[in-house]
Amino acid sequence: MAAARLGGDVTFLCRVGNDTFGKESLAAYKREGINTEPIIVDGSAPSGVALIVVDKKGENYITVAPGVNANVSPDDLKWLENVLEPGDAVMLQLEIPLKTVERAAAIGREKGALVVLDPAPAPDDGLPDSLYSNLDFILPNESEAAALVGTKTIPEMMAQSIKQKGVKNAIVTAGSKGCVLVNSAGIRRFDACPVKSADSTAAGDAFAGGLVIALVGGAGVNDAIKFAQQSAAISVTRMGAQTSLPTREEVEKRFG
Repeated sequence: MAAARLGGDVTFLCRVGNDTFGKESLAAYKREGINTEPIIVDGSAPSGVALIVVDKKGENYITVAPGVNANVSPDDLKWLENVLEPGDAVMLQLEIPLKTVERAAAIGREKGALVVLDPAPAPDDGLPDSLYSNLDFILPNESEAAALVGTKTIPEMMAQSIKQKGVKNAIVTAGSKGCVLVNSAGIRRFDACPVKSADSTAAGDAFAGGLVIALVGGAGVNDAIKFAQQSAAISVTRMGAQTSLPTREEVEKRFG
């Protein structure tokens, strides 16, 4: 949804339950102009849901009941294999089985697409090197980066450790402290846009959507990160997850 509001031509591949949450989700995706053709309605379990608690500083704590998300399998990716082309982007996260994420990343690499992983929720035992080698970008926050490398240090060091695992670009986001990029060109820190945070729940999603939309549109990495930060900055000023995600017009109006 973050990518769609920023002007992307988006297809969502997932499973939803045959329940009220699933039906409401499908309707919401369609309202946003998202292609829902490959979405599977799975009646074997409820739709995945999340309980989100936000503290007075705008920080969030999330508990997830995966439901049918746990049933998303490599076999569900036949649609992806048939339509993916060079210049497309595959955006992934870890609320579905890891074997499915690995296969989707491999398909993306085989088809010449941009492959981006937001490693949330980050597994305690890290990720396989074979997955890192198929990623163009990985976008952990500080706690997720610490889980991936085994210890929490400064963002620069964690990003370097992640980059060494084989990903082309490691970006560690750090909220109001901005983010750090490590790639073959070295290390670069990007300052955050100065805003007052009300709810950071969708910040990572807004950042990921903004980054990918900018990259697919031809922006360089540095400019894409700046656009991603602008999208995230607007999202944290508003309550909610999907409801906080900005449109391209909102980003351009506020930041030019």
